[in-house]
Amino acid sequence: MSNYSALDFTPLVELSADEVVTHSYVRDVPLSDGKTLALVTLDNGRDHTRPNTLGPITLLEFAMTMDLLRERAALGDIHGVAVTGKPFILAAGADLSKVSEIPSLASGKLLAQLGHYALGKQADLGVPSFVFINGLALGGGLEIALNADYRTVDETVPAIALPEVSLGLIPGWGGSYLLPNLIGIESALKVIIENPLKHRVLKAADAMELGIADVQFASARFLEQSIQWADGVVSGKTKVARPHAPGKVERLVKWDVAVGVARKMLENRIGTVARSPYIALDLLKAAKSGTRQEGFEREDDSLAELIAGDQLQASIYAFNLVQKRAKRPAGAPDKALARPIKKVGVIGAGLMASQFALLFVRRLRVPVVITDLDQARVDKGVAYIHGEILNLETKKRISPDEANRLRALVTGTTDKSQFADADWVIEAVFEELGVKQDVFAEIEKHISPDAILATNTSSLSVEQIGAKLAHPERLVGFHFFNPVAIMPLIEVVNTPQTNDATLSTAMVVAAKLRKNAVITRDTPGFVVNRLLAKLLGEAMHAVDTGTPFDVVDGSLAKFGMPMTPFELLELVGLKVGAHVLDTHHAAFPDRFFESANLHKLAEYGTILERDAKGKIKGFDKGAVKIVAGGQTPMTAEQILRRVEDGLADEIKRMLDDGVVHAAEDIDLCMILGANWPFQMGGITPYLDRVGASERVFQGTFHTPAIRGVGAEALPVARTTATTVGD
Repeated sequence: MSNYSALDFTPLVELSADEVVTHSYVRDVPLSDGKTLALVTLDNGRDHTRPNTLGPITLLEFAMTMDLLRERAALGDIHGVAVTGKPFILAAGADLSKVSEIPSLASGKLLAQLGHYALGKQADLGVPSFVFINGLALGGGLEIALNADYRTVDETVPAIALPEVSLGLIPGWGGSYLLPNLIGIESALKVIIENPLKHRVLKAADAMELGIADVQFASARFLEQSIQWADGVVSGKTKVARPHAPGKVERLVKWDVAVGVARKMLENRIGTVARSPYIALDLLKAAKSGTRQEGFEREDDSLAELIAGDQLQASIYAFNLVQKRAKRPAGAPDKALARPIKKVGVIGAGLMASQFALLFVRRLRVPVVITDLDQARVDKGVAYIHGEILNLETKKRISPDEANRLRALVTGTTDKSQFADADWVIEAVFEELGVKQDVFAEIEKHISPDAILATNTSSLSVEQIGAKLAHPERLVGFHFFNPVAIMPLIEVVNTPQTNDATLSTAMVVAAKLRKNAVITRDTPGFVVNRLLAKLLGEAMHAVDTGTPFDVVDGSLAKFGMPMTPFELLELVGLKVGAHVLDTHHAAFPDRFFESANLHKLAEYGTILERDAKGKIKGFDKGAVKIVAGGQTPMTAEQILRRVEDGLADEIKRMLDDGVVHAAEDIDLCMILGANWPFQMGGITPYLDRVGASERVFQGTFHTPAIRGVGAEALPVARTTATTVGD
């Protein structure tokens, strides 16, 4: 791209002194008829645990390599250029840690331009260019391939994706323009918008089906067959069809319609706070026309805007929490103290208990026994678990042999003596203190002295639950979130009596269940429910004082939550929500509201009016009538300020009281347990950015605050009037 050649990329190099450089190694490969293919292998010299990444020095070396190969092609020395990666890895895209250090809007734009400058040279070699996708290809790694003329893929490649919008970015090195023009708008929307928000990636077969790759080969001879295929293309013997490329009808009729449908889907699913998905939509809409260079320049401006903004920094902070801190939980005892779990007992056979049993048998592959008050309930629970195993088998997620083994491991009984050899016993009975105390006191008579007891309570004191135990040191809180199989968080509750062996076992079990565990003190609501009780309590208080439901909903839209407060209340259950508010009001009467109206709504059964398909139409007229009568309504601004300041105050108290080790653990819990948006960075960075922390305790949760660098503004090319503000 000639208009990138005059740019000075030195400032980016100066920021990259410690870059792990992915080098471009060239070797010549003979083709038929005396022709030659220059094969470029990307390799950072590390093993597969440190993927190739694309920093400024890497990109400049790649560009220099392409310039040299272009000169050789002009001399007739080579007749094609192919790029591949080190074993199992093509490239994992830009190094996010370096992107997060970009100091200004101008530097952000320069990084976008450098990507286009370097990768775009593959289109200007004077000979056919190929990328042999031999392994992981994410973000900029896939954009290397998209900038080439042709692509092959190893059939075993497990992850091909453009995940940028989930991290507050857009595919900004060609992906937003090149992909829709290669595979069509509908497929591009899936890859660039839908998949990242669902945390999905493509496998090799998917890339073939969508038309991202031209041909796929078996792993054993992948490089050899890719070279042979490239030989055919260079010689003209192999003709490459592009049936997935958008035609005239798609560009004229379907393109804008597909983007419009995607926009409505986004608004319904994630609201309008997250910026990157909507900016990506604008770029995809614009990609139906105009030149490649125009498309790249739009990406430059958009990527620069996002790199300089708050949401990227918040997203990288959240990403690091989930990828790093979650894997090294704060305060976890030595794993060597954990006791082996060879059999699990589940007290209760209802839906939650049955979900526990299914998860334990799938992940631990040990015998699981469930019990309840009578055999009919036990049989129903076992039947549910067996039915879920059958569903997994039917969907081919497990083999018939595995399904048979899992079913054989699950049994049910009313005879508590069957728990005698259980190493881990977890209860999922009615959320009432006396019931849980009696259940544990009874089961303790039957289990071994070393068995661990776990409670799934969401609001009761774990220490009080163990009050009737002879050995309360073996009891730990193990709070799942619903649905059990999907939600990734477990709050592990450490009481004053819980010993290190018990706590260590709980943390090891959580990891084996493939869950992320955060250790919390034994305090009302632990982390997630305490903060949600604050938010929902303020929402109901506003309604109780006369504020309309829709004003309350609108006031909290700035949080970017996937659900409004009243959708969330209906999801958890209005009776459960009322119980949670009551529990927190009892514990902290000066800070948490109880709501008589919420109890009335719970008896009524609903707040929202829905159509036959379950889509929300508005607020139920009966619910509106129930809450009528308040005389001091609030404005949206007043509600938002109350919620922000109330959350900042509660989190500061939690940290001062040692509920968790650090603000990062609060954010990790809210991201994994309450779906708090990545692009908010969890909750504490948001409270710092909006000034709530300063207003409440004259400080911040993070120093420096987690926010973007750009105060100035670049004009960003827009194709519609729809823009999404911070």
